[in-house]
Amino acid sequence: MGAKLMTTRLPAETAVPATDLKARWDRVRERLRNEVGEAAFNSWLRPVDFIESADRSVRLSVPTRFMRDWVVKHYADRIRTLWSNEDAACDSVEILVATAAAPVRARLGKEATPHTGSALGSGGEIESRFAFPATEAATKLTFDHFIVGKPNELAYAAAVRVAEAETVPFNPLYLAGGAGLGKTHLMHAIAYHMQKKFPERRIAYLSAERFMYEFVRALRDKNVMPFKEQLRSVDVLMVDDVQFIAGKESTQEEFFHTFNALIDQNRQIVISGDRSPSDLDHMEERMRSRLGWGLVADIHATDYELRLGILHSKAEQLGAKVPQQVLEFLAHRITSNVRELEGGLNRVLAYSNLVGRPITLETTQEVLKDLLRANDRRVSIEDIQKRVAEHFNVRLGDMHSPRRARAVARPRQVAMYLCKQLTTRSLPEIGRKFGGRDHTTVMHAVRKIDELKREDSALAEDIELLKRSLES
Repeated sequence: MGAKLMTTRLPAETAVPATDLKARWDRVRERLRNEVGEAAFNSWLRPVDFIESADRSVRLSVPTRFMRDWVVKHYADRIRTLWSNEDAACDSVEILVATAAAPVRARLGKEATPHTGSALGSGGEIESRFAFPATEAATKLTFDHFIVGKPNELAYAAAVRVAEAETVPFNPLYLAGGAGLGKTHLMHAIAYHMQKKFPERRIAYLSAERFMYEFVRALRDKNVMPFKEQLRSVDVLMVDDVQFIAGKESTQEEFFHTFNALIDQNRQIVISGDRSPSDLDHMEERMRSRLGWGLVADIHATDYELRLGILHSKAEQLGAKVPQQVLEFLAHRITSNVRELEGGLNRVLAYSNLVGRPITLETTQEVLKDLLRANDRRVSIEDIQKRVAEHFNVRLGDMHSPRRARAVARPRQVAMYLCKQLTTRSLPEIGRKFGGRDHTTVMHAVRKIDELKREDSALAEDIELLKRSLES
């Protein structure tokens, strides 16, 4: 039901042309702007949309219930007075939420979209800048184009479950993995699938960086309440690269409250980050706890079989005939991430098309020599363990042993620290390579060495020397 402010009724009004009604509303809006100031007008009155004037009442719509209650409490009486100056027959103001206003608009032959702009689904409450991008690139990042292997099978299955579910299966779904391993692909696939299966759902998709930018802009423009309401009225909130807000206290605070508001309403949240929630440095403990509430699905570094499958799929999508020998060579040599793998294949295909030479193993090596050299320089966990053991004069087996003596434990912590710095392996993977240790042990080692580096210049020099030797 809409909220009404009623006064004594006057004689019924005669029909007024729509153009005259719009002109009246424009004059009322301008007077309100002059009276309340630009900041308050932008926050509360700009989103108010005129619907009709009939039965001695002017009907308006706003995007959310919260905004309706605020406008009724603070501005409805003034709106009625100003409208009465334009139309003496009007003695009440009726303010509807956008969804309740839709039948009225349909009867009047008007669009049901409120003043605030376009949106996904039928709610009309999300400004277009938060909507999932309906671009050609986005429509290619679907489940059909995602190659599944052992390193990503859990994340894939969880993403499909969320996209297919009538109700929220786990909240939030947190996708964790390094750059170029498929987190963003899965998030796009979820949103795209939901658009097709549940077109009425309102989906907001943005990066954590964009969240921060929009929040800061809302603070600067004194326009925070509409920003809050837009994101808290969605059915699905998707935030990519959440690690970006680590260390940004006010943005974390706002994200925390938005997160809780949506969880309380049983709205689906999907988050991605470059590491598990418990491993996010400079993130508040309460935020790490919330992010780990639902399902954390790790996407591990690709193995050979998965990389080969990705290359076969990419070549098939492009309609390119690539010798099996070349695909196997690329799968063996480019091990960093999927972006570099697909980028390497694209370069080989472009060279062949532009120069007119066939794709062979020799031309592939020639075209990708810089990329191959960079991958060859990448360090393995085993390389780090061996070099650190030699540097500190301990046995290689001590890297995996349960011994806790400081003479052994400190070099082991240094090796874990360097593995985190120089490889793309996840913390659980690193822990497994150090005698099956838990990821929290690796996380503790990284933090401990970070602290010691600041206090012990000799240790800092040792670590810098090890890094240079491993990267050379």
